[in-house]
Amino acid sequence: MAESDKEKDSSQKAEGDAAAKSDKGEGESSAKPSKSDKDGKEDAAPDDGGAAKDKGEADEKTPMMPSAEDAKKKGIGLGVDEEKDTGKGLERTLTLTNCVTMIVGCIIGSGIFVSPTGIQAAAGSVGSSLIIWVLCGIWCGLGSYIYAELGTLITKSGGDYAYIMEAFGPFLAFLRLWIESIVVRPCAVTVVAMTFALYMLRPLYPTCDPPPWSAELLAIVLIVILGAVNCWSVKLATVVQDWFTYAKVVALLLVIFTGAYLVITGGPRYRDSFENIFEGNFRDFYQASVGFYSGLFAYQGWTYLNFITEELINPKRNLPLAVMFSCVICTVIYTLFNIALYVVLTPDELLITPAAAVVFAEKVYGRFAFIMPLCVAISTVGSANGVIMTSSRLFYCGAREGQMPVLLTMINKRLRTPIPAVIFTCLISIGYLFLADNLFVLINASQVTAWLAITVVTIALFRLRCKYPDAPRPVKVNLIFPIVFVIGSSAIVVMPIFGSPFDSGGFTEFWQKLFMVLDDNDYTK
Repeated sequence: MAESDKEKDSSQKAEGDAAAKSDKGEGESSAKPSKSDKDGKEDAAPDDGGAAKDKGEADEKTPMMPSAEDAKKKGIGLGVDEEKDTGKGLERTLTLTNCVTMIVGCIIGSGIFVSPTGIQAAAGSVGSSLIIWVLCGIWCGLGSYIYAELGTLITKSGGDYAYIMEAFGPFLAFLRLWIESIVVRPCAVTVVAMTFALYMLRPLYPTCDPPPWSAELLAIVLIVILGAVNCWSVKLATVVQDWFTYAKVVALLLVIFTGAYLVITGGPRYRDSFENIFEGNFRDFYQASVGFYSGLFAYQGWTYLNFITEELINPKRNLPLAVMFSCVICTVIYTLFNIALYVVLTPDELLITPAAAVVFAEKVYGRFAFIMPLCVAISTVGSANGVIMTSSRLFYCGAREGQMPVLLTMINKRLRTPIPAVIFTCLISIGYLFLADNLFVLINASQVTAWLAITVVTIALFRLRCKYPDAPRPVKVNLIFPIVFVIGSSAIVVMPIFGSPFDSGGFTEFWQKLFMVLDDNDYTK
């Protein structure tokens, strides 16, 4: 019931058509005979042999512009993404709205509910904290602009992996593939699923810890359900993503509107945090970089749409629009959310608060404070679904290139979903549930790895500009932007390591704060 994408008869037909066109345009005797379409192997023979060169075609062998065959195989421009659905491979079903909710759903997770504490500690003042949130959004928007050029040039799914493969070859791509697919993505699913379980259980056990293994079992249930959804239908998975994204945005807007209402009607005490707004600013570059680093983690997920470009309808249009809209939406919501927190909490209160949004709810909503843990849990469902969906496509793309087991290239003919890849993703994620003691170390390392890969991918843009200078680029960025982005991303990787390896870089502290609120028996006070 499954098939491999490696064998496509349509590629041979495209090669024959390209040969026929060149035969008409040039009238040369070197044009390939149409019989070669039957064999599938004779197409390349004239290119590799010496006969073609003897006929004066050596100048046509310049690899600066990808041929129709290369474009077909590598997904480089040339209208590849506008082909009609042949009924094989991944189905193009994702609209612009689906793309926006996918990115927003992946970005907005548990991070926004606990990151404000770490950023306030690093920034030292309300004004600097808000500036960091805005700058992090702008920085990720710049990165998504660069990724938009790569995603519309190389229209294969796989994201970082596909771009590194095309620019630097299989070795670096292999390293990126296995680190991302075996450590980074499954760990992300595991931690997000555990966050969902703990926040769902906490209202049921407000004064004591949940029963042993209850959180792990609930996390497994979530992973299995989301895995089944992604196996059954891409459309169903996108519906889940859409609605949970809407739910988490509504939860954030609830806090934002509550803060706005209190500022307007509640009197001067709700404006105390905004007096001397820059008092206590950070005093050194390293301290600022730690705050910036923590803020970027809350925006993580802006690259995920590039992993599923083969399922986008009209990716040349929808990919750049989706990343632009998503980054603007998330930046505005994050900034307004933090302003609302400062309306209720003072900077000093924020510094000692494990989870700012939970304390905000306790102060404002009273007995209805349980709404906030449920909102956090809802936000994690969308994040987990998005990571499972994009991760399975990464496995699928790696297997298609021969760098992972061929079983993972299989797509169900009826459902048009990569079922083996989805199951593999879920199994590894469940396996990490039994390695909880090491999760913090793995998560910390994964963040450095993620930004290192983003840096390498940005460098790949320069390589592809040289390799394919004439390839069509619907989005073409000014080179000053990737230059600045490479320098900044390198600093993001290096600064926390030199300042204080991992633990002081913010991520162990981040995850400890995330779970600290769930271990606090005074949660309901």
